[in-house]
Amino acid sequence: MTQPEALIDRVRGWVEAAARVVVLTGAGISTESGIPDFRGPRGVWTRDPQAEKLSDIRYYMADAEIRKKAWQARLVHPAWEAQPNAGHAAIAALERRGKLHALITQNIDGLHQRAGNSPERVIEVHGTVLKVVCMSCGWKGPMQETLVRLLTGEEDPPCGLCGGILKSDTISFGQSLIPEVIDRAMRCAAEADCFIAVGSSLQVYPIAGAVAEAKAAGARVVIVNAEPTPFDDIADALLADSIGRTLPRIFQCPDS
Repeated sequence: MTQPEALIDRVRGWVEAAARVVVLTGAGISTESGIPDFRGPRGVWTRDPQAEKLSDIRYYMADAEIRKKAWQARLVHPAWEAQPNAGHAAIAALERRGKLHALITQNIDGLHQRAGNSPERVIEVHGTVLKVVCMSCGWKGPMQETLVRLLTGEEDPPCGLCGGILKSDTISFGQSLIPEVIDRAMRCAAEADCFIAVGSSLQVYPIAGAVAEAKAAGARVVIVNAEPTPFDDIADALLADSIGRTLPRIFQCPDS
């Protein structure tokens, strides 16, 4: 559904007038790069409910077979082949123009950084699949180095320092979010004068609360999402068109 030009113009005007634009992205922006979401109609867990166990820290820590399956899934993770799309590029262009105050993302794929957003500007609330972490000693390293160990025959590679269990540096079910990361995200949301939620169902807390935080602080709130969200009633604008078409238009990218 193509949005009325008058609505796009209005949102574009809010972006241009803003000194601090904060963008929150969810799985929807990455699905346009070929990375499936988890709970959608074609989501990973919708198609295979057992796959959810791979993302549950209780099963992961207790069962070597679950870990082996999780490592095989990481080996073929779509993030390794995916490319940033026009939506990612538009947010990166917004930063280059000096408009982007912060980019809060629920995604773990690193596509925002690959599109050109500065790592220090990106707040990854659910971590990143690009790194591994030892659950015993806290060592962290590049994911690709551990995946090479899988290719040489290790099924459940242990930490090279202490022998502990390794996993992707992402937040699994049963793990606590990192308070400092969430605090920073909420603080940035409250500092926004234009807050744009992109491709998120806005049902996962606490980060969904960033929308209300921004609104309460006086920001214009724009939601770009194919499906309704719980915050539609407080949004100043709702845009349901493709993210890859919408963001270049409202951020005034040259090729939009």
